[in-house]
Amino acid sequence: MRTVRARVTCAAAGLAMATALVLTGHVHAQAPAGEYDVLIRGGHIVDGTGNPWYAGDLAITGDRIAAIGNLSGAHARRVIDASGLTVSPGFIDMLGQSEFPLLIDRRSLSKLSQGITSEITGEGQSIAPQNAVTLAALKPMLDHYHLVVDWTTLDGYFRRLEHSGTPINIGTYVGAAQVREAVIGEADRPPTPAELGRMEALVAQAMKEGALGVSTALIYPPGHYAKTDELIALAKVAAQYGGLYASHMRSEGQTETAALDEAIRIGREAKLPVEIFHLKVSGKTRWGSMPQLVARIQAARDSGIDIAADMYPYLAGATALASCLPPWVADGGMPKLLQRLHDPAVRARIKREMAADHPDWENLYFDSGGASGVLLASVDDPALKQKYEGKTVAEMAAAKGKDPLDALFDFVIGDQGRTGALYFLANERDLEYGLKQEWTSIGLDASETSPDGPLHEAHDHPRAWGSMARFLGHYVRDRHLVPLADAIRKITSLPAQREHLADRGLLKPGSFADITIFNPATVKDVATYQQPDQLSTGIEYVFVNGQLSFAHGQLTGAAAGRPLRGRGWTGGR
Repeated sequence: MRTVRARVTCAAAGLAMATALVLTGHVHAQAPAGEYDVLIRGGHIVDGTGNPWYAGDLAITGDRIAAIGNLSGAHARRVIDASGLTVSPGFIDMLGQSEFPLLIDRRSLSKLSQGITSEITGEGQSIAPQNAVTLAALKPMLDHYHLVVDWTTLDGYFRRLEHSGTPINIGTYVGAAQVREAVIGEADRPPTPAELGRMEALVAQAMKEGALGVSTALIYPPGHYAKTDELIALAKVAAQYGGLYASHMRSEGQTETAALDEAIRIGREAKLPVEIFHLKVSGKTRWGSMPQLVARIQAARDSGIDIAADMYPYLAGATALASCLPPWVADGGMPKLLQRLHDPAVRARIKREMAADHPDWENLYFDSGGASGVLLASVDDPALKQKYEGKTVAEMAAAKGKDPLDALFDFVIGDQGRTGALYFLANERDLEYGLKQEWTSIGLDASETSPDGPLHEAHDHPRAWGSMARFLGHYVRDRHLVPLADAIRKITSLPAQREHLADRGLLKPGSFADITIFNPATVKDVATYQQPDQLSTGIEYVFVNGQLSFAHGQLTGAAAGRPLRGRGWTGGR
């Protein structure tokens, strides 16, 4: 089979009328008089519905798809030869973390280079609302990046983003932990009725300003402190505006089944769809139980609960090093946590608790097999960074001649709680079983970044750079987990449908021209745990809202992305 390298050519302008020819079984469209902005010729069109590919051309005018079919008589200012390539809707990342990074270094190379045109963010914490209390917790990060928060509401953030520009589209949930922190700080206690009313009002305001729903991250303080009834109350508000309930569940470990039941209960009682963030089975003692989780989700779907999940195609998770500590250690925020770690009696208690599974919190350290399964991925302190970034906690402890947990506690203190870590938690068989379910999509759980600049982390998680390409290359092409057309549906129209993103996720005339063109024979993740900051191969061209944003391994500099606002938005369409 001949491999044809796609090439961009310039076609002479013309005024001829072009008519899309009928392709059996496919929609055709009447081409307008004059030239198009872009013509993508001769590709295998996989439209996002799950239907198999068909041969055709695709035309773009402005930010929309203008026509699809046989456009052999048409002209355009830019023509792309897509022979031998797949033309797909742009990929949608169902869980990113780019809300702040897009204001710091907006290049988004890590996203665009794997075909991502849209991201959904806001995992428990969110970009808004902001007040003096929430900003105090963010101060170290804001100072480090010299970033000024000049908004208090989601609408204010979106206005700031539109002013500065963004290469990718971005939508966000409003975080339950965010509104909790804004109202009662980081205290481990239930809200009073008056405080809950204020929290509900903040959720309503965010929904009217375009939030896609309400989200939780229930292993992290202060989100961990929320009881189920509190979450149902906030979810009911989101439901009034057509939103989702999205959750990093209270456990992915020993009590994962109970955590899943809690999420299902919230969806049932609040009467809204449920999205499970980064579904996984955490901890070697539980490996092999993904079929039971899947069966539980399917049973909920069969009973009428609109529940689905997203996953990332890697075995390691990533979060703060301090997140492996029992949640009570963080009661009152990071200053209190650091203060407690200086107390020998507190340390002794933490050591005892981290030595075993627990029904009321997820022990990431234990689930990773201890110090050898936890890698120091991003370190803030320059001296610690140079010596220990990229090493496991076991290696760091041995170098210091300390007990592993004492070394971990001292590292948290030394880096002021800002260390990011990788936790090797999961099992390949469980991962594959989840990925092939028809209702799972892909979420990177990682922010946009570039191989240099202020956001670059040399030992970050490879999922930031390779998730979509790994899914399409390793799991779809090489492992035959699902057919290619189904795989593309899982990363295009399925996420768009879940989030009610109008005119996105499908290739059809009138839809926004978010388009990824890739070679299914060569698409591959190159990022590794040792060298994560490497571009995937096989992604040839990426269009965002009709503008070419990535081509042959290079950014074009376009910033054509837009805020993605939810159904409750009252600002107009």
